[in-house]
Amino acid sequence: MCGWKTMESERQFRSTNCCRFAFSLILLMIFGKQVLAELRYSVPEEVKEGTVVGNVAKDLGLDKSSLIDRRFRVVSGSKDAFFEVNADNGALQVRKKIDREELCHGSGLCLMELKILVENPLEMHHIVVEITDVNDHSPSFSEKEQKFEIAEHTPPGTRFELHAARDPDAGLNSIRTYIIMTNDHFDIEISQSDEEKIPFLVLKKSLDREQKNKHLLFVTAVDGAKPPKSGTLNVSIIVLDVNDNRPTFSQEVYQIEIQEDISVGTTLTRVNAIDPDEGTNGEIEYSLSKTLSRKVYQIFELDSVTGQIKLKATLDFEDSDIYRLDVQASDKGQPPFSGRCRIIIKIKDVNDNAPEIEVTSLSNTVSEDSKPGTVISLISVTDKDSGVNGKIISHITNEVPFELKPSYKENIYSVVTKDFWIEKRFHNMK
Repeated sequence: MCGWKTMESERQFRSTNCCRFAFSLILLMIFGKQVLAELRYSVPEEVKEGTVVGNVAKDLGLDKSSLIDRRFRVVSGSKDAFFEVNADNGALQVRKKIDREELCHGSGLCLMELKILVENPLEMHHIVVEITDVNDHSPSFSEKEQKFEIAEHTPPGTRFELHAARDPDAGLNSIRTYIIMTNDHFDIEISQSDEEKIPFLVLKKSLDREQKNKHLLFVTAVDGAKPPKSGTLNVSIIVLDVNDNRPTFSQEVYQIEIQEDISVGTTLTRVNAIDPDEGTNGEIEYSLSKTLSRKVYQIFELDSVTGQIKLKATLDFEDSDIYRLDVQASDKGQPPFSGRCRIIIKIKDVNDNAPEIEVTSLSNTVSEDSKPGTVISLISVTDKDSGVNGKIISHITNEVPFELKPSYKENIYSVVTKDFWIEKRFHNMK
């Protein structure tokens, strides 16, 4: 009977009075009468010490002037240390500050049952005090930040569960809703369970990592009080890459001009492709098209990593004055995507060929009385070079009685006699 659980601040008081109360209770059972009527009061939590809950003596019809003599007091209940009665005026008062959330742990009614005892004659009265909630707590999240990794191909409508906030307050003072900062891609939905509201992040618009690879949002839990209190959760979304972009070259067509005598091993140009995807999805490998002629592979080489094109064999303008190379850039995604470009290489001629003379017809003898203009021989002159390098100027260098006459066709000449005095001229020349 003397081992009742009490608050620490009441332990000493109870140790000296519990036996007296037990004895009084026995007397009440033998001689007294128990009043079955129950008084009910309410008081908000967190009120100051000394706050009057109600006048018990008045409500019970007790004579205030006899309260001290009759030892008017609170005698029972595991939580009665929070209340006391004033024997001078019969008021029930708050003895110390009350925290409803610590006392009752829940959103239901928070009730405290007290017993009031008076003697001469001995009477016991039951009192119930309801502790009402005040909005003394803000919603709070167990963690301040939550991270998600979401692939950019995730379909709209996909939901992701967020951390739920906690608010120990009850009723309208507890969490009422969740709101999310304005953004283009995400919305919030709330699922109501038996005990709490569970927020979900909902994708409303497809993500694109290449446009934005990280999203920062604020989700706020708001209670229903006026004015409301709130707590905020920082939500970060990392957008994971998928291979949804193909490599693209900085130019669709590259054009260069080089001289035919350029050294083997010279870097001619460098192609460049970009792929905005990440990781292997954005790694690029270059290659020459497999439809090119074998000769192209023999003359040019392409670095698969850098995109540099080098000369690996000598060029000859007279053999070919232009090359067209088709280059492919492929990423390493699964499946891989590729892009293409064309390189046009124009070869510039250099004067690396001497003119060639071909005698197509020749008379071994000529009569001294041959008329001027007599055809002695036909010759053709060619030069493999082009332009000014292939332009031929032909003339006879020796002092002989012959001259070149151009034919109707370019670079074809006739060797003809100049006058009648062939023999004389020959003698003079000797």
